[in-house]
Amino acid sequence: MKQYSFILLGMVLLMLTACGPSAPQFRGTVLEPAEPAFDFTLIDEQGQPFTLSEQKGQVVVLFFGFTMCPDICPAALADLSVVSRELGADAEAIQVALVSLDPERDTSERLQQYVTAFDPRFKGLRGDEATLAPILKSYGVYSEQRELPNSAMGYTIDHSGFIYAIDKAGNWRILFAHGTAVEDITADLRLLAREGG
Repeated sequence: MKQYSFILLGMVLLMLTACGPSAPQFRGTVLEPAEPAFDFTLIDEQGQPFTLSEQKGQVVVLFFGFTMCPDICPAALADLSVVSRELGADAEAIQVALVSLDPERDTSERLQQYVTAFDPRFKGLRGDEATLAPILKSYGVYSEQRELPNSAMGYTIDHSGFIYAIDKAGNWRILFAHGTAVEDITADLRLLAREGG
């Protein structure tokens, strides 16, 4: 009888575990275990310092690009503007920021014009090459200047196109590849926005 009771208790506990809340199912690439995001301070589109660690309590979404980018950057920011609208009230817990890979041309004024054309809440961040170098290394960002001798642009920048999601606790949690569906990004950012800070 005693043995039967232990078996019954084990079955009940197993059923309760199965019925309990499961871990959120993210659609992007999840970093497991999550790691603290590399901290940095850059200058925003208003000319003010932006320190990543001071954004705790908000989900920070980073994209590395530049304002004269012809394709990947406007596509990614357009997608994020759609995501922001789809999130509704949850968007208040999210800060999207473009980190410029072209500090020579991307002044704060230029960044402001560029990012706010996608969403007035988006931020544009810049720093000199020495400041950017450890940031790019920590996030695994590929960036290489390529000369364009027959173009008025003079040069372009070849770069990776990932979107980085940092949770409210300051941990780098999710990586979205270029071309990830808007609904997948929206679903994941909604989950992060509703987590405790």
